[in-house]
Amino acid sequence: MSGIGPPSVSAEGLPSKSLLRKAAKLDALLTRIYGRKEIKGREDPVDTLVETILSQNTTDKNSHRAFLALKREYFDWEDILAEDSRKIATLIRSGGLAEMKAERIIGALKFIKKERGMLSLDFLKKMKPAEAETWLAQMKGVGPKTRGIILLFALRMPAFPVDTHIHRVSKRLGLIGQKTSREKAQLELSKLVPSKEFYNFHINLIEHGRAVCQARKPRCYVCQVRRSCDYYSGRTRGHS
Repeated sequence: MSGIGPPSVSAEGLPSKSLLRKAAKLDALLTRIYGRKEIKGREDPVDTLVETILSQNTTDKNSHRAFLALKREYFDWEDILAEDSRKIATLIRSGGLAEMKAERIIGALKFIKKERGMLSLDFLKKMKPAEAETWLAQMKGVGPKTRGIILLFALRMPAFPVDTHIHRVSKRLGLIGQKTSREKAQLELSKLVPSKEFYNFHINLIEHGRAVCQARKPRCYVCQVRRSCDYYSGRTRGHS
């Protein structure tokens, strides 16, 4: 079967009722399959910033290994401020793109210290989500996904970060258009489920992307949400 899936937005610019129903159904199905995800504990926003920069263009395993290497070497992030970026790059080599990431980490930490007088992002908790994101956007290398992760994971603010898995799976499912950018996808996906579901839906989409809806060859034959999937049924939404 081929054709075009349901329209993504209403005339008022809001998601169509059919798309909202589809998102709710997929959220429920993925929760049944992978379990309900809740944010546990508290993350320091600066730790989250550093680890998310390290996660760019690499696996979670490699980025976390690089993050732990930094934490073992530096008890306090203050100690990095006067450090040579080449040493940082050596420590985080396992995360890939080490030189670029070292410069971005040092640059971000220096920016925070210059603007706030201390290495803390806790002050963002007093801002509205849009204001906090605007502040974070001033730092070089802190893009939409990084900002979204800091907001959602560390500050517990409503945000829907989109990584490669979520971007791919959402397009295949038909939740976003085939030409929708990652940045635009963050906004569109945040309108499809209640904010209390952001973390759960975010994590379960990633799990589904890793386990079933893989990049090179999706495992449609074992997919439990294929009846709601445009890719499986042969439909694609061509609009962005």
